[in-house]
Amino acid sequence: MLSIDIRKSLHGSGGDITLHIETQIDDGSFVAIAGESGSGKTTFLRILAGLEKADGHISMGSQVWLDTNRSLAPQKRKTGFVFQDYALFDNMTVEKNLLFVSNEPKLARELLELTSMSEMSHRYPSTLSGGQKQRVALCRAMMRRPELLLMDEPLSALDPAMRSRLQREIGELHRRFGTITIMVSHDPGEIYRLADRVIVLERGEMAEDGTPAEIFLEGKESRGVSLYAEVVDIVRRDTIFTAVVSGGNSLIEVVIDRREADTLKRGDIVEISAGEFCTYPRAIL
Repeated sequence: MLSIDIRKSLHGSGGDITLHIETQIDDGSFVAIAGESGSGKTTFLRILAGLEKADGHISMGSQVWLDTNRSLAPQKRKTGFVFQDYALFDNMTVEKNLLFVSNEPKLARELLELTSMSEMSHRYPSTLSGGQKQRVALCRAMMRRPELLLMDEPLSALDPAMRSRLQREIGELHRRFGTITIMVSHDPGEIYRLADRVIVLERGEMAEDGTPAEIFLEGKESRGVSLYAEVVDIVRRDTIFTAVVSGGNSLIEVVIDRREADTLKRGDIVEISAGEFCTYPRAIL
Protein backbone atom coordinates (compact mmCIF):
# COMPACT_ATOMS: atom_id res chain seq x y z
CA MET A 1 0.00 0.00 0.00
CA LEU A 2 1.15 3.53 -0.81
CA SER A 3 0.42 6.03 1.99
CA ILE A 4 0.59 9.73 1.17
CA ASP A 5 0.21 12.87 3.26
CA ILE A 6 2.12 15.71 1.61
CA ARG A 7 2.06 19.51 1.34
CA LYS A 8 3.96 21.82 -0.97
CA SER A 9 3.55 25.51 -1.78
CA LEU A 10 3.33 26.16 -5.51
CA HIS A 11 3.69 29.44 -7.37
CA GLY A 12 2.10 29.48 -10.81
CA SER A 13 0.46 31.76 -13.34
CA GLY A 14 -2.86 31.29 -11.56
CA GLY A 15 -1.44 32.45 -8.23
CA ASP A 16 -0.08 30.74 -5.12
CA ILE A 17 -1.63 27.43 -4.05
CA THR A 18 -0.80 24.66 -1.61
CA LEU A 19 -0.65 21.15 -2.98
CA HIS A 20 -2.18 18.96 -0.28
CA ILE A 21 -2.82 15.28 -0.87
CA GLU A 22 -3.68 12.82 1.88
CA THR A 23 -4.73 9.36 0.76
CA GLN A 24 -3.86 5.68 0.58
CA ILE A 25 -3.58 3.66 -2.63
CA ASP A 26 -3.98 -0.12 -2.56
CA ASP A 27 -1.51 -2.49 -4.19
CA GLY A 28 -2.34 -3.17 -7.82
CA SER A 29 -4.48 -0.03 -8.21
CA PHE A 30 -4.55 2.10 -11.36
CA VAL A 31 -5.20 5.71 -10.35
CA ALA A 32 -5.77 8.59 -12.77
CA ILE A 33 -5.00 12.16 -11.72
CA ALA A 34 -7.18 14.75 -13.45
CA GLY A 35 -7.69 18.48 -13.11
CA GLU A 36 -6.98 21.80 -14.78
CA SER A 37 -3.49 22.93 -15.72
CA GLY A 38 -1.69 24.36 -12.73
CA SER A 39 -3.57 22.25 -10.19
CA GLY A 40 -0.41 20.36 -9.14
CA LYS A 41 -0.72 17.08 -11.06
CA THR A 42 2.82 16.84 -12.45
CA THR A 43 4.35 18.19 -9.23
CA PHE A 44 2.56 15.42 -7.34
CA LEU A 45 4.16 12.76 -9.54
CA ARG A 46 7.60 14.37 -9.17
CA ILE A 47 7.25 14.38 -5.38
CA LEU A 48 6.37 10.68 -5.40
CA ALA A 49 9.42 9.98 -7.57
CA GLY A 50 11.67 11.96 -5.22
CA LEU A 51 12.44 14.58 -7.88
CA GLU A 52 10.93 17.43 -5.85
CA LYS A 53 10.87 18.20 -2.14
CA ALA A 54 7.74 18.41 -0.04
CA ASP A 55 6.64 18.39 3.58
CA GLY A 56 4.83 15.40 5.01
CA HIS A 57 5.02 11.63 4.75
CA ILE A 58 5.17 9.01 2.00
CA SER A 59 5.60 5.30 2.57
CA MET A 60 5.41 2.26 0.31
CA GLY A 61 4.53 -0.72 2.44
CA SER A 62 6.97 -0.70 5.35
CA GLN A 63 9.56 1.49 3.57
CA VAL A 64 9.45 5.20 4.38
CA TRP A 65 10.17 7.39 1.34
CA LEU A 66 9.57 10.77 2.98
CA ASP A 67 9.17 12.04 6.50
CA THR A 68 10.24 14.99 8.64
CA ASN A 69 13.89 13.94 8.87
CA ARG A 70 14.61 12.26 5.53
CA SER A 71 13.78 11.93 1.86
CA LEU A 72 14.77 8.71 0.15
CA ALA A 73 16.80 9.33 -3.02
CA PRO A 74 14.95 8.75 -6.34
CA GLN A 75 17.20 5.83 -7.30
CA LYS A 76 16.32 4.06 -4.04
CA ARG A 77 12.59 4.28 -4.61
CA LYS A 78 11.13 1.46 -6.67
CA THR A 79 9.49 3.77 -9.19
CA GLY A 80 9.30 3.94 -12.97
CA PHE A 81 8.55 7.27 -14.66
CA VAL A 82 7.16 7.73 -18.18
CA PHE A 83 7.47 11.33 -19.39
CA GLN A 84 5.64 13.11 -22.22
CA ASP A 85 8.89 13.66 -24.14
CA TYR A 86 10.09 10.01 -23.99
CA ALA A 87 13.58 10.97 -22.59
CA LEU A 88 15.38 8.19 -24.49
CA PHE A 89 19.13 8.01 -25.11
CA ASP A 90 19.54 8.79 -28.81
CA ASN A 91 22.99 7.16 -29.00
CA MET A 92 21.68 3.80 -27.76
CA THR A 93 19.60 1.19 -29.53
CA VAL A 94 16.16 0.29 -28.22
CA GLU A 95 17.55 -2.76 -26.44
CA LYS A 96 20.44 -0.84 -24.89
CA ASN A 97 18.05 1.85 -23.64
CA LEU A 98 16.36 -0.90 -21.63
CA LEU A 99 19.52 -2.68 -20.50
CA PHE A 100 20.99 0.63 -19.30
CA VAL A 101 18.36 0.57 -16.54
CA SER A 102 18.88 -3.08 -15.59
CA ASN A 103 21.10 -5.70 -17.20
CA GLU A 104 18.32 -8.28 -17.59
CA PRO A 105 18.15 -9.34 -21.25
CA LYS A 106 15.32 -11.80 -20.57
CA LEU A 107 13.13 -9.08 -19.04
CA ALA A 108 13.98 -6.71 -21.87
CA ARG A 109 12.93 -9.30 -24.45
CA GLU A 110 9.69 -10.00 -22.58
CA LEU A 111 8.78 -6.30 -22.45
CA LEU A 112 9.59 -5.70 -26.10
CA GLU A 113 7.49 -8.72 -27.06
CA LEU A 114 4.55 -7.53 -24.95
CA THR A 115 4.63 -4.16 -26.72
CA SER A 116 5.26 -5.57 -30.24
CA MET A 117 8.70 -3.93 -30.38
CA SER A 118 10.92 -7.03 -30.66
CA GLU A 119 11.77 -6.32 -34.30
CA MET A 120 12.85 -2.78 -33.37
CA SER A 121 15.34 -3.83 -30.68
CA HIS A 122 18.44 -2.87 -32.70
CA ARG A 123 17.11 0.42 -34.06
CA TYR A 124 17.90 3.87 -32.66
CA PRO A 125 15.26 6.25 -31.27
CA SER A 126 15.72 8.72 -34.14
CA THR A 127 14.36 6.08 -36.56
CA LEU A 128 11.17 5.40 -34.54
CA SER A 129 7.71 6.94 -34.68
CA GLY A 130 6.25 8.76 -31.68
CA GLY A 131 4.19 5.74 -30.69
CA GLN A 132 7.20 3.44 -30.92
CA LYS A 133 9.30 5.81 -28.82
CA GLN A 134 6.62 5.90 -26.15
CA ARG A 135 6.49 2.09 -26.06
CA VAL A 136 10.27 2.02 -25.53
CA ALA A 137 9.92 4.58 -22.75
CA LEU A 138 7.22 2.44 -21.13
CA CYS A 139 9.37 -0.70 -21.39
CA ARG A 140 12.34 1.14 -19.93
CA ALA A 141 10.28 2.27 -16.94
CA MET A 142 9.22 -1.35 -16.33
CA MET A 143 12.84 -2.58 -16.41
CA ARG A 144 13.15 -1.43 -12.81
CA ARG A 145 10.33 -3.80 -11.84
CA PRO A 146 8.72 -0.80 -10.13
CA GLU A 147 6.32 -1.01 -7.25
CA LEU A 148 5.01 2.35 -8.46
CA LEU A 149 4.68 3.38 -12.13
CA LEU A 150 4.20 7.11 -12.75
CA MET A 151 3.01 8.43 -16.11
CA ASP A 152 2.63 12.11 -17.00
CA GLU A 153 0.19 12.33 -19.95
CA PRO A 154 2.19 9.66 -21.78
CA LEU A 155 -0.10 9.49 -24.83
CA SER A 156 -1.03 13.14 -25.32
CA ALA A 157 1.09 13.63 -28.46
CA LEU A 158 -0.15 10.52 -30.30
CA ASP A 159 -2.93 10.07 -32.85
CA PRO A 160 -6.19 8.36 -31.73
CA ALA A 161 -5.36 4.95 -33.25
CA MET A 162 -1.95 4.79 -31.58
CA ARG A 163 -3.39 6.08 -28.30
CA SER A 164 -5.94 3.25 -28.30
CA ARG A 165 -3.26 0.63 -29.01
CA LEU A 166 -0.92 1.92 -26.30
CA GLN A 167 -3.77 2.13 -23.81
CA ARG A 168 -4.27 -1.61 -24.25
CA GLU A 169 -0.54 -2.25 -23.79
CA ILE A 170 -0.35 -0.05 -20.69
CA GLY A 171 -3.28 -1.97 -19.21
CA GLU A 172 -1.63 -5.30 -20.00
CA LEU A 173 1.70 -4.26 -18.42
CA HIS A 174 -0.09 -2.96 -15.35
CA ARG A 175 -1.89 -6.28 -14.88
CA ARG A 176 1.15 -8.42 -15.73
CA PHE A 177 3.49 -6.73 -13.24
CA GLY A 178 0.93 -5.85 -10.56
CA THR A 179 2.27 -2.36 -9.99
CA ILE A 180 0.51 0.60 -8.47
CA THR A 181 0.08 2.86 -11.48
CA ILE A 182 -0.61 6.61 -11.24
CA MET A 183 -1.27 8.44 -14.50
CA VAL A 184 -1.95 12.10 -15.20
CA SER A 185 -4.46 12.45 -18.04
CA HIS A 186 -6.93 14.99 -19.45
CA ASP A 187 -8.73 12.37 -21.56
CA PRO A 188 -11.93 11.01 -19.89
CA GLY A 189 -12.10 8.09 -22.33
CA GLU A 190 -8.53 7.09 -21.56
CA ILE A 191 -9.19 7.33 -17.83
CA TYR A 192 -12.39 5.27 -18.13
CA ARG A 193 -10.60 2.49 -20.04
CA LEU A 194 -7.58 2.22 -17.76
CA ALA A 195 -8.23 3.49 -14.24
CA ASP A 196 -10.16 1.99 -11.38
CA ARG A 197 -9.94 5.24 -9.39
CA VAL A 198 -9.82 8.95 -10.27
CA ILE A 199 -8.51 11.79 -8.11
CA VAL A 200 -9.46 15.26 -9.36
CA LEU A 201 -7.26 18.13 -8.19
CA GLU A 202 -8.48 21.72 -7.94
CA ARG A 203 -5.91 24.32 -6.93
CA GLY A 204 -3.85 21.63 -5.22
CA GLU A 205 -6.66 20.04 -3.23
CA MET A 206 -8.42 16.69 -3.74
CA ALA A 207 -11.80 17.93 -5.02
CA GLU A 208 -13.14 14.51 -6.06
CA ASP A 209 -12.09 10.90 -5.47
CA GLY A 210 -13.99 7.94 -6.90
CA THR A 211 -14.38 5.47 -9.75
CA PRO A 212 -14.41 6.81 -13.33
CA ALA A 213 -18.17 6.18 -13.52
CA GLU A 214 -18.76 8.11 -10.29
CA ILE A 215 -16.62 11.04 -11.40
CA PHE A 216 -17.69 11.34 -15.04
CA LEU A 217 -21.15 9.82 -15.33
CA GLU A 218 -23.26 9.93 -12.17
CA GLY A 219 -25.58 12.91 -12.05
CA LYS A 220 -24.44 14.15 -15.47
CA GLU A 221 -27.17 15.06 -17.95
CA SER A 222 -26.89 15.77 -21.68
CA ARG A 223 -29.19 18.55 -23.01
CA GLY A 224 -29.43 19.87 -26.54
CA VAL A 225 -26.19 18.19 -27.65
CA SER A 226 -25.12 16.84 -31.02
CA LEU A 227 -21.56 15.60 -31.50
CA TYR A 228 -19.35 12.80 -32.75
CA ALA A 229 -17.88 10.57 -30.09
CA GLU A 230 -15.93 7.35 -29.61
CA VAL A 231 -17.49 4.29 -27.98
CA VAL A 232 -15.45 3.24 -24.94
CA ASP A 233 -17.78 0.67 -23.38
CA ILE A 234 -21.11 -1.15 -23.81
CA VAL A 235 -23.01 -1.79 -20.57
CA ARG A 236 -26.14 -3.88 -19.88
CA ARG A 237 -28.30 -3.02 -16.87
CA ASP A 238 -31.15 -5.51 -16.61
CA THR A 239 -32.98 -5.13 -19.94
CA ILE A 240 -31.46 -1.74 -20.84
CA PHE A 241 -28.31 -1.34 -22.91
CA THR A 242 -26.15 1.80 -22.69
CA ALA A 243 -23.02 2.94 -24.49
CA VAL A 244 -20.35 5.00 -22.74
CA VAL A 245 -18.90 7.40 -25.30
CA SER A 246 -16.05 9.91 -25.17
CA GLY A 247 -16.48 13.24 -26.93
CA GLY A 248 -16.23 16.95 -26.28
CA ASN A 249 -13.68 16.31 -23.49
CA SER A 250 -16.26 14.41 -21.44
CA LEU A 251 -17.93 11.02 -21.04
CA ILE A 252 -21.59 10.56 -21.85
CA GLU A 253 -23.81 7.53 -21.23
CA VAL A 254 -26.40 6.94 -23.95
CA VAL A 255 -29.27 4.46 -24.18
CA ILE A 256 -29.07 2.14 -27.20
CA ASP A 257 -31.27 -0.67 -28.44
CA ARG A 258 -30.38 -4.36 -28.64
CA ARG A 259 -29.41 -4.15 -32.32
CA GLU A 260 -26.99 -1.30 -31.62
CA ALA A 261 -25.55 -3.16 -28.61
CA ASP A 262 -24.83 -6.17 -30.82
CA THR A 263 -23.35 -4.02 -33.60
CA LEU A 264 -21.31 -1.41 -31.76
CA LYS A 265 -17.84 -2.13 -30.44
CA ARG A 266 -15.19 -0.19 -28.58
CA GLY A 267 -13.44 2.33 -30.79
CA ASP A 268 -16.43 2.92 -33.10
CA ILE A 269 -17.24 6.56 -33.90
CA VAL A 270 -20.92 7.50 -33.56
CA GLU A 271 -22.96 10.69 -33.76
CA ILE A 272 -25.05 11.31 -30.65
CA SER A 273 -27.81 13.84 -30.12
CA ALA A 274 -30.06 14.79 -27.25
CA GLY A 275 -33.39 16.52 -27.14
CA GLU A 276 -33.90 19.38 -24.75
CA PHE A 277 -35.42 17.17 -22.05
CA CYS A 278 -33.64 13.88 -22.82
CA THR A 279 -31.42 12.67 -20.00
CA TYR A 280 -30.00 9.77 -21.99
CA PRO A 281 -29.65 10.51 -25.73
CA ARG A 282 -30.05 7.84 -28.39
CA ALA A 283 -27.05 6.88 -30.52
CA ILE A 284 -27.29 7.61 -34.25
CA LEU A 285 -25.13 5.21 -36.25
